[in-house]
Amino acid sequence: MRPSQRTALLDASLRLLRVSDGADITLDAVAREAGITKPGLMYHFPSREALMLAIVDHAAARLERAMAECLGGALADATPAERIRAYAEVAAQGSDSRGEYAVYTEAAYRPSLAGPWLERMGRWFDLPAGLDGRTRAALTVARLAADGLWAAEATGVFPPGPADRDAVVDLIRSLTTESEHR
Repeated sequence: MRPSQRTALLDASLRLLRVSDGADITLDAVAREAGITKPGLMYHFPSREALMLAIVDHAAARLERAMAECLGGALADATPAERIRAYAEVAAQGSDSRGEYAVYTEAAYRPSLAGPWLERMGRWFDLPAGLDGRTRAALTVARLAADGLWAAEATGVFPPGPADRDAVVDLIRSLTTESEHR
């Protein structure tokens, strides 16, 4: 399969998730959204499970690319605090990731789909064993706050207003910055 065709099909799937408010993805619906026949879609994704696994990986990769762009450097060279700050910056724009969030929640309920999230986000959220307890706690609280911000922005359920959103991101930044100075 040509990478561009695969990406187009997966982008169509995320578009469908955004416009359908996370409604269940079917092969028929994705094929219609992508402008191809169901057999054409099944040529690339022989089952709904294969499609869902590819959608999850695609969504996680999109989130990871956005975080890497915020980071502005190599992931391997970033501190845990820098990685979590990049996540918070992306989380603040969560309203653009409704499709990704819908895929994330489906993966949370279907362990067979969780692998791509765990693999990709694990690189960003893993904390080194040598961190002191207070630093580990501050970075964990910062990540959990960013998780909540992403959920609120992506779902539209009690999202903070712009000033509050900026204040939340500033607080997350301060938690991560404080942890770097210990």
